[in-house]
Amino acid sequence: MSVKQALLALLEQGPMYGYQLRAEFEQRTGATWPLNIGQVYTTLTRLERDGFVEAVPEEDGGAGTSHGAIYRVTDAGRGEVAAWFTTPVERTQPPRDELAIKLALAVTVPGVDVGRVIQQQRTATMAALQDYTRLKRGGRAAAPVEPGDMAWSLVLDSLVFAAEAEVRWLDHCEARLRRAALERSSQPGTAPVADPAAPRPEGSVR
Repeated sequence: MSVKQALLALLEQGPMYGYQLRAEFEQRTGATWPLNIGQVYTTLTRLERDGFVEAVPEEDGGAGTSHGAIYRVTDAGRGEVAAWFTTPVERTQPPRDELAIKLALAVTVPGVDVGRVIQQQRTATMAALQDYTRLKRGGRAAAPVEPGDMAWSLVLDSLVFAAEAEVRWLDHCEARLRRAALERSSQPGTAPVADPAAPRPEGSVR
């Protein structure tokens, strides 16, 4: 996630304090990606250094308050936002997926109960999916009127789709592991292979 471009996009609506930027960001994303206020001000400092934002001068009512400086976007900052919105998100370097990494290691490290890893994750993902679905059916996401409500509703859609895809992927992993175990067991002279996708009884060792 690009905090830098997100803050610039918000500042295109008008000058804001750091705390206002954080509130606006979280209001539109439903606090899905909570921002630390220190992260906001650190980013603003870097944006100011790079010429993308500037503090509003005192004669324009921008200084001398208890909330610190008010920031506004510069022409260079508007250009940065425009470039961000017109450039696809890079998929050539996929983000690290902890679950994929965990499962990749689970199937290769001896003694790991792969079936239990899959089962526990599926249960957790299904619970998250139910939470997202409940949020979509109620509150401001159910019948969005304001742009901020629509933004939150779309973020929820993304979370629902991601959770559904994860469950399908876990089902796929489970089926492939079982098929592979059956194929190994059917080879001549091979001892039966335990189903790696089947959770073991508590305390057992495979």
